[in-house]
Parts: sequence; C-alpha cells; structure tokens
Amino acid sequence: MAQDSLQIDTSSSNDLKTLLLRLESRSGYKVFFIDSWLTDLDFPPVDDSLSLPDYLDRLLAQTNLNFFILEDTRQVILLKNGMVYDQLPDNFFADDSIDAEDSNERTGINQPLAPVFVDGFYNRDPGQYPPIYIGKQRPGSQAAAFTLSGRVVNARTGEPLQDIPIRDESGTLLGLSSGEGQYRIRLPRGHTRISISGLGIQAMERDVIMYADGSLDLNMEEDVQQLEEVVVEADLRDNVEETVAGSEEINADESKNIPVVLGERDILQVARNLPGISTAGEGATGFNVRGGKADQNLVLLDEAVLYNPTHFFGIFQALNPFTTEGVTIYKGAMPVEYGGRISSVFDIRTGDGNTESLAAEGSIGPVTGNLAVEFPIKKDTSSLVAGARMAYADWILRSLDEESLNNSEASFYDFITHYNHQLSPEESLKATAYFSHDDFSITSDSLYRYNNALASIRWDKRLSERVGLAILLANSDYRFGIRYDGDANTDFNLDYGINQSQFKLKFTNSISENHVLDYGINANLYLVNPGSKEPRGGESAVETIRIDREKAADITLFAGDRFTVSDRLTLDYGARLTVFSALGAAEVRNYAEGQPKQQASVVSTDNYGNLEPIKTYFGPEFRFSARYLLAENLSAKIGANSSYQFLHTLSNNTTVSPIDTWKISDFHIAPQRGYQLTAGLFQNLDDDRWELSLEGYYKIMDDVLDFKTGANLFLNPNVETEILQGDGKAYGVEFLVRKSSGDLNGWLGYTYSRSLYRFDGVFPEERVNNGEFFPSNFDKPHDISLVANYRFTRRYSVSA
Repeated sequence: MAQDSLQIDTSSSNDLKTLLLRLESRSGYKVFFIDSWLTDLDFPPVDDSLSLPDYLDRLLAQTNLNFFILEDTRQVILLKNGMVYDQLPDNFFADDSIDAEDSNERTGINQPLAPVFVDGFYNRDPGQYPPIYIGKQRPGSQAAAFTLSGRVVNARTGEPLQDIPIRDESGTLLGLSSGEGQYRIRLPRGHTRISISGLGIQAMERDVIMYADGSLDLNMEEDVQQLEEVVVEADLRDNVEETVAGSEEINADESKNIPVVLGERDILQVARNLPGISTAGEGATGFNVRGGKADQNLVLLDEAVLYNPTHFFGIFQALNPFTTEGVTIYKGAMPVEYGGRISSVFDIRTGDGNTESLAAEGSIGPVTGNLAVEFPIKKDTSSLVAGARMAYADWILRSLDEESLNNSEASFYDFITHYNHQLSPEESLKATAYFSHDDFSITSDSLYRYNNALASIRWDKRLSERVGLAILLANSDYRFGIRYDGDANTDFNLDYGINQSQFKLKFTNSISENHVLDYGINANLYLVNPGSKEPRGGESAVETIRIDREKAADITLFAGDRFTVSDRLTLDYGARLTVFSALGAAEVRNYAEGQPKQQASVVSTDNYGNLEPIKTYFGPEFRFSARYLLAENLSAKIGANSSYQFLHTLSNNTTVSPIDTWKISDFHIAPQRGYQLTAGLFQNLDDDRWELSLEGYYKIMDDVLDFKTGANLFLNPNVETEILQGDGKAYGVEFLVRKSSGDLNGWLGYTYSRSLYRFDGVFPEERVNNGEFFPSNFDKPHDISLVANYRFTRRYSVSA
C-alpha cells in the first residue's frame, strides 16, 4: 500500500494538532483523533519524500499513539496505546501448549501472542483511580512481559517513600521501593491490577495495562489513624541481607540513644562504640578503623571530603545533629566509586528539607547552641535546610574565678546549607555548602585556629528505564594557623592549607534483573600550602619562611557489578584504575645511592616547571564481596579489596591534632597500599528483635609512614629526610549483639584486634625495633563497648 510523497512543512510549528490538520489539507486524508490525546512535543522537520505511513510513524514515534489507514475511505484513525489488527499474525494457531515467554526467551520459537484487549474498567466505583496505559503496541512485538519503573513519593511532601511493597492481585510481592523511593517491577503484557500499601499511607490499587516498557510515579496519600501504640521497625534485615561485608549504617535517631556530651547529640560517638572502630585516646580527633591510622579514613559530607570532622580536639563532632540524616561506614570492601584511602569510608548524608511547610529544631546546652530550619522553596518540589551551631565556652572560661584561664579561648561555630530540587520525575539536583571555624588557646601567648570549608553539587538524571546518570562537582578546603604573641619580639603568624577539587561522572545501568552496573570516572586536583611563617607586627624579629606549594592530580576509571546469582547468593565486584601525578613547579633533590637521605648526601637537584609531572604512580584496585543466605535469618559474607592512598598526614603526636599537615606522594614518598580480607556470620533472632554478628578480618599495609626520632616535620622543605616507610598488618575478630526494639535496647560490642608495624631500613636510623614488628600507638587488643537505653515512656528514657 503506497501513497504519494507528502509536501508538509513542519519547520514553523511543533504543535501536534496543527501538524495533523495540515496533513489533512495536503494529503486528502481525513484524520480522526481526540484532542486530549495530543501533547506538545518538539517535532523536527520531516523528509518531503516520506510516504503517509512513514510520515505518521515519524510524527508519532515519541507519543503513545498508533494509527490505522483506511484506503477505501481515505481516512486515518489514531488510537491511544492499542492498535488495529486487520489480519491474523503468521502461525496464530500454532501449538498453544508452548508458553509464550518460554518460547520467546528460551526456545527461540516465534509463538504469537494474543492482542491486548481492554475491558471492564468503566464500571468501577466513583472515586477510584482510572486505568493507566503504559507504552503502545508495536507491530510484531512478541514480548510477554514488560518493565514498569518509577518513584513512590509522599503526595503531600514530595519525599521518597522507602520499602513500600507493590503486589499483584494474588498478593505476590513484585518489588519494594528503594531508599530514594525508586521501584522496578516486571508485569505481564496486558492488564494487571497492582496494590500499594504501607504503614502510615493509604492503600491504593491501580489497573495497569502494559503495552511496552514505561514509567509510573506513585503519589501516596498519608493515612492517619488513632492507635493505642505504634512500633515502627525499619531495616531490621539489613544485618543479614546487606551484600557488602564490613559495613555499618547509622541513622541520626541512633545518636539519641547514647549519653550526650555537654548537651550535644553525636552521631560519630555512635560509630566509636561499634566493633572495629576506636580512637587513640582522649583528645584524639580521628578514628582508627581495624588497625589503620586516622589519616587512612575517607570522611565525606555529601560526597565532598571533610578533612577534620571534629571540634575542640574531638570532644564535639563537626556535624550538625539536626541536619545530619545518617552515615554509612565501610570498614571492609568499600564501593567501587570510592578510593584514595586504605582503611575505611565514612559517607555522611545531610537530610533533605521539608517541601511542604516550614519546620525548625533547636537546642541550648551548657556549652553550645544549635538551630536548624527547613524552608520549602517550591511546594512539593524544592526546599532549603540551614543549620548553625555555636559554642560559648569563652564566656564560661572568663567567668571562672581562675586567673590562669582569663586569657584562654575555646570556641567554635559551623554553618551548613543544603538545597534539594526535584526538577522532574526523572531529574533532581542537590547542593550543600559547609563552613566551620575553631579557636582555642592552651597558653596565654598562642592562639590556634582551623577551618573546614566544602561545597558540593550533584545532578541526577534518569536517561532511560535502565540507565541513570549522576554528575558531582565538589571542593574541600582545610586550613589551620597559629598566632603567637610573646613577651619578646618573636611574634609570628603560621599558616597551612590543603584544597581538593573533585569531578565525578557515574552511570548506573540495570542491564537485566540480575545485573546492575556502576561505572564512571573520577578526577581530583590537590593544592597544598605546606606552611608559611611570617613576623607579626613591625617589631618582630622573626624571619619569613615559605615552603613551595605542592600540586597533584589523579584520574580514576571505575566499574562494578552487583550480580544476583540466585535468591540466596549475591555478588558485588569491581575494579578501579588510578593514575596519580605529583606536579611542579618544584625543586627536587637527588641523594647519593647507598647513603641515607640527608643534607650531606645530596648530589644534585632537578627543577620542574609549573604543572610539569614530577612523579607518576599507576595502579589497579579491586573490590569483591559476597553474601549467601544460609537461612531466612542467617547469612555468611566474605569480602576482599585493595586500595591506594596518595595523601598522608605528618604528625609527631600519638593522636591526630588539628595542626597535623597533609603531604602528597611525590618523588621520594610512595603511596600507601592496603589489602584486606574479611568474613563473617550474621543472624537475626526473635522476629528480628536481636541482631548478632561475628566478623573477622586480616589487613596488610605497604609503605605506611613513620618518622625518625626527633623529626622536624613542619616548615621543613625537605621532609623526606625525616620520613620512614614500612609495612603494617592488622587482624582481629569483632562481635556484636544488638537489640533494636523494646523498652530496653542497645548493643554490646567486643573486638579483639592487633595493629603492628615494621620499619626495617638499610641504615640504622631507618630501623625501628631492630626491624621487627611492634605494636602501633593505637594497638588495643581488647575493646568492649556497652550502650544501653531504657524507655520509661515515649518521652522519658535513660541511657548509659
């Protein structure tokens, strides 16, 4: 059936109705349609030589409309979703004992499927939802089932709803919504009635007619009921079902169940009480995770690096407890998109604001005050969270009747803003800005200051039913300084800083029901001010010292796959490929072979221009973890991973302090490398009221840093003469029993672990403990933590 070519101009209009009416006048065919079916879409110019069927195919390709041409009466009938069959498919009367889906997907036999007939949807009770038509039929389509995906959200606030079950008429569970409210289910061709229900939302049924793959967002209404008692239990099976070995999920509510410090809730205090995580002692600002150093942890706030997550020597966290949603800690096999540290990742998330109404929360404690406000910018679409904290310890110190404290200072403040915008059902934008400042003076002549500043913006876009895209831009800046005011003419200002800029491009591809791929690229630029010392005031006799700035850059390709082998076995595996380069401008000293690195052994110097590569390191990393369900409430997990670390802290102290400096791997200092194996058993008991876990690990570390006795690290242009690099190993067993519900709840954790290091250099000054392994400063063979909370009423409880 052929028609003459059409001469229809589409360049002056993109309105579908206008184009169809113009088609009538040019072709002589009468077009029948319903106005409400037509949508405004962009239509590119169409080739003049197209026939009528080809023109209509092109015109309606991005719509849910089909067409049927009656040649005898010169009429074009538009149909929504369905199509007209004017003849039976080939082999229509083939053996119907062959299952269609089986024949198509396994045997390769072309078993025809009956057309989709829609009937019985117009005698429903008033007020019920109308049927939903997904996609449109296509000639020759033999698929027996299609994919339906979308988001489940609160219709009032626009916030995603997690773990909402979606079932068919028989009650069979089709799928659950994720933490972002996303779901993905398979429905048979034609009509299926799905039901959606959950605690606190109104149950809903929808009649869905599937013609092809498509999307449907489910807006759920809240269901308020008067109950005597409501117990909400969420994520109870994560202990057993979570795939990644050695991971911990902490939400902000858990920080309410441990004793507060000077009136401040502290989500990081929860982390310190978990097995495998410890600190070197009181006043330590960092964490030692499974025998690793504090600088071996990657701390992220909304995916931007937070170099110092504490205030005032670790007594207070640098996170606003009212704006923090939670933190995920990876002690074992970290996700493939993360790298740059060899021990752990602390992934801290800020909560999205309320898009419906204004909300605020505040507190006043003995030392600090805190306020957080949520502003809806556009109802159900966007919101802004703003939080501020301030410590007023200065006022308290000056009020004490102690002359030695009159000139002391101890204060901090921090600010955070977080913006989230749901641009469309398939597109969202989130941005965070954070700043913190600390002042403290332990003597009357020295004032210490340090700042954290970071910003991140992330754009997520669902490119298709199977592919999602995320783009991240972030910048982190950490600085500290000392202002010295002495009695003599030795006053000075001392400054140090590190700045990191990050770009990440990540794709998520659900290539099948069993495989979910994550892949992308990550790049960082590092700028380091190793330190400067300048006279303070015109009478100071201090000489100016400035260490040359350091630069470096890295780029990483990563790819990972989550493979659901069966209902019992799930695998997570992937790899990273990183190239790191230290960059000029710089002057690099060459030392004589066979002699220790010192001033006397310098034989020459090399000068490198701006951004010229000085030393490049290249290496692959791998990630692997597996979970096997031995029973419904019992699982076994194993994990293995390797990683590189190109940044190191320089410190003469046992504990991390705010004045530690970060050093880039360069010509003389190699990157650290870490390798870890972990395995464990995880079980839930008594209807998931009790969680038990037993996990063991073994870790090897290469090229870890230590320093010679009496090393001069700060303001040293040739710090490589003071540094030792050696080996480390850590191993241990972690046990945890946790009760998450009931009036009495909490957990008991025990860790047996060892953390050992060895520095066996060629020369005596490079050898520690005769080159044998020795316990690290933070080696704690036995560590036990008990956290208990007893609830008297809904409002009153006691914790210890």
